[in-house]
Amino acid sequence: MRPRTRLRARRGVCGAVAVVLAVAAAAGCTGGGRTRAGVVRASWGDPQSPLEPADTNEVQGGKVLDMVFRGLKRYDPQTGAAEDMLAETIETPDQQNFTITLRPGWTFSNGEPVTSHSFVDAWNYGALVDNKQKNASFFEYIDGYDRVHPASGHATARTLSGLAVKDDRTFTVRLRTKFSTWPDTLGYTAYAPLPRVFFTDHAGWLKKPVGNGPYTIDSYAKGSVMRLSRRDGYPGPDKARNKGVELRVYTDNNTAYTDLMAGNLDLVDDIPSAQLKNVRNDLDGRYINQPAGIIQTLSFPMNDARWTGRGMAKVRRGLSMAINREQITGQIYRGTRTPATDWTSPVLGDQGGYKAGLCGEACTYDPVRAKQLIQEGGGLPGGHVTVTSNVDTGSHRLWMDAVCNSINNALGDDRACTVDPVGTFADFRNRISGEKVTGMFRSGWQMDYPLVQDFLQPLYYTDASSNYGKFSSSDFDRLVDEANAESDPARAVATFQDAEQVLARQMPAIPLWYQNGSAGYAPGLSGVMLNPFSVPVYERITVK
Repeated sequence: MRPRTRLRARRGVCGAVAVVLAVAAAAGCTGGGRTRAGVVRASWGDPQSPLEPADTNEVQGGKVLDMVFRGLKRYDPQTGAAEDMLAETIETPDQQNFTITLRPGWTFSNGEPVTSHSFVDAWNYGALVDNKQKNASFFEYIDGYDRVHPASGHATARTLSGLAVKDDRTFTVRLRTKFSTWPDTLGYTAYAPLPRVFFTDHAGWLKKPVGNGPYTIDSYAKGSVMRLSRRDGYPGPDKARNKGVELRVYTDNNTAYTDLMAGNLDLVDDIPSAQLKNVRNDLDGRYINQPAGIIQTLSFPMNDARWTGRGMAKVRRGLSMAINREQITGQIYRGTRTPATDWTSPVLGDQGGYKAGLCGEACTYDPVRAKQLIQEGGGLPGGHVTVTSNVDTGSHRLWMDAVCNSINNALGDDRACTVDPVGTFADFRNRISGEKVTGMFRSGWQMDYPLVQDFLQPLYYTDASSNYGKFSSSDFDRLVDEANAESDPARAVATFQDAEQVLARQMPAIPLWYQNGSAGYAPGLSGVMLNPFSVPVYERITVK
């Protein structure tokens, strides 16, 4: 599960900007010329945590894991459909008990065969509370999770009772309840297999992860660059068409864009808002702007009594109605954002769970009604509200200022809303996970898999892994459980939308806008595309 962020780093200027510096100073800069023929030089940000599949739930680390690992399923880079990868078959008689058979011939990059144990051992590790994996909740539907990951924090079992190895290519999974679309979640990297060395030399594996995907990691210098090479013995159908990828760390996507224009970088997958007016002319057709499974929201700290008192639902709804989404997306983002009217994404389509306008009037700009609701609810806590986000990437300061200005204009008070910026993404995430944020905070979401469930349950279900706002509603939880157990896809979608109506009434998070994926690339590249998650499909890129 990946909260949305882009291009975070701890570096200074590089590339074209460094030309004015002494040669010796420029030599240490990652934004320089091409160091290896046939290698894609792409912008990137340091991941928050070491690259363990069950412990990485943000975009930058996810980019690497998507290159280094392959799981039972893989999401089609064009349609997002879940397709079998290592899974030969996934069969169930009842939507609760599953038999999984692996394709033969798959190996890790160290030559070890990928077996049923590679998956079962990895999933047991990810689920065990002792290992403190951020993605542990992905395994909560498997029988026995309550014993390996109890709320008390003290496991009474070491392995999931719902997992059983039958032979090297077959294992079974018993879920604690019916979950008809569970197989479609298995393309997410939390479910990746792990080699024996992960368990026998964990510290060594973390320094240089061994996976089963089309790339291998050569080196990583934090705050500078990660180098990956094509894995020539990779057995999958999606072999890399280039010789490798250099992921270069930037503190500022404007600097990355400057390096792209100067020929010192091949690929930038987040065009800075300041360049949107120029990008089409600058890149002469080498610009991608397409819908993605991303939504930007503002969450409230619902564990703070100031936001949960009587009448505060009206205040939260009023703040939503005080935000002029049309104006902000038009003036700042120039067609790369669309005002949100629900909590999912249009890429799901009507049949997949997206329903335009589901949020109702609460997502419609109405300053008069906004002020009325806030007054009826008792006013802003302490007479003031803050908006918090990291400001090192993604032009976040621009939109935060615009949101606060819109709220202040609606309320007729220049001090009603102020921005509380945090310097880096890592510090921002640590403040949220440490429950140190007292106002509204950015909680954008990039889908892990193309299901409506992924936009709702991880963020708003009681005690869910990415429920950083600490929202809890028995009605919402009940409806999500009913939707997951529903075997008919249409009825499941309708029940998920009923759960969204709970969000519309209580407004634990304000939908702001749906985000497009954007990228620009150099003339020497071909085959560049973004998948529905807005991540470059690195293995399809060729370099002249």
